[in-house]
Amino acid sequence: MVKARLFRLWLALGSLLTILVIIVYWDNVGTAHFYLHTSLSRPHPPEPPATPGPDEGRDSTSDVDEFLDKLLGSSLKQNDASRTQPEQRPSLASSRPSLSNMEESVRGYDWSPHDTQQSPDQDRLQAERRRVLKDYCANSSLTFPTKGRSFDDIPNYELNHLIVDDRHGVIYCYVPKVACTNWKRVMIVLSGSLLDQGAPYREPLGIPREHVHNSSTHLTFNKFWRRYGKFSRHLMKIKLKKYTKFLFVRDPFVRLISAFRSKFQLENEEFYRKFAVPMLKTYANFTSLPASVSEAFRAGLKVSFNTFIQYLLDPHTERLAPFNEHWRQVYRLCHPCQIDYDFVGKLETLDTDATQLLRLLKVDQLLRFPPSYRNRTASSWEEDWFARIPLAWRQQLYKLYEADFVLFGYPKPENLLQD
Repeated sequence: MVKARLFRLWLALGSLLTILVIIVYWDNVGTAHFYLHTSLSRPHPPEPPATPGPDEGRDSTSDVDEFLDKLLGSSLKQNDASRTQPEQRPSLASSRPSLSNMEESVRGYDWSPHDTQQSPDQDRLQAERRRVLKDYCANSSLTFPTKGRSFDDIPNYELNHLIVDDRHGVIYCYVPKVACTNWKRVMIVLSGSLLDQGAPYREPLGIPREHVHNSSTHLTFNKFWRRYGKFSRHLMKIKLKKYTKFLFVRDPFVRLISAFRSKFQLENEEFYRKFAVPMLKTYANFTSLPASVSEAFRAGLKVSFNTFIQYLLDPHTERLAPFNEHWRQVYRLCHPCQIDYDFVGKLETLDTDATQLLRLLKVDQLLRFPPSYRNRTASSWEEDWFARIPLAWRQQLYKLYEADFVLFGYPKPENLLQD
């Protein structure tokens, strides 16, 4: 018995020493400096301890969890207390990317400033969004794949949308076609993960688009395994408990329309080869197609919205490969029933939500959210876009995205689902 206790003690001490080495030497993007914002974090009830079996002693990994929790918690408090005053807000960059007429028409950028004032109703609205999400995650009447699994059951490769900023204690789950380019820019500025002529970017809009979507730019949860090995899940759970977690969502059908317009109405070589060519061959009966997207567009060969919907509904699509992130369901990207999000923003209220979030993160004097990329894909367009889609297809499509509608409080589009 004594030898067994000594062995467990040495094992725990060895594990703790390994963690210290990891934190001190392996962290090259600032994860040794943990800052916690508690303004948004809600109290989390302690998890009930696992009941050991008759022959089981105290698991050494519980010692590791306890040590990590204390270590990171003390670091967060110390760094938060010693934080200096926020920097003066930089002026917005005046340069704008050059856009073709077609891109301007499809993306519909709006460069006018949108200054908003905080309203007491916004706090109540945010609380209601979180309540709806929590209630439906606990409601057995709503079922969808992966709902019942735990956070430990989520594979690492499904955690690649969770971007971590350890400097300010923020975790952002990005959803493509929901202002994610600009939110990624904000995360880059906050984390200081990208340099411009030797200095971190201070202005979000100054970060080139190609760098924004480069996966090497961001620290995401799926990178933790390579960095922390078997302790990666312990660190994830601690950060999920202590950091402020947010995401932005959008009406699911409008997001689909936006994804279609962006990826198939604009010349995109990657999406043409990987998606458009198979769609045109499988659903439009084309046997020979141009090698490049520019040639295809000149010949008038484009994927129709009808073909795109047919592709989404085809059971073979999911069997061959998971949905592309631009049309993958939010519940599959961000795991809202496994992660207790502190802030749920919506594209429909982007300006007020962005202002509220930056203020609550206490970084509103450090930066401001870039001018809105107001995609002109509006909810009022849904009837026009779906007019030529068979009713049965619309009903199937709703079932495919029903969880996103319900979890995030979007009304069921009855006008599209009935004759």
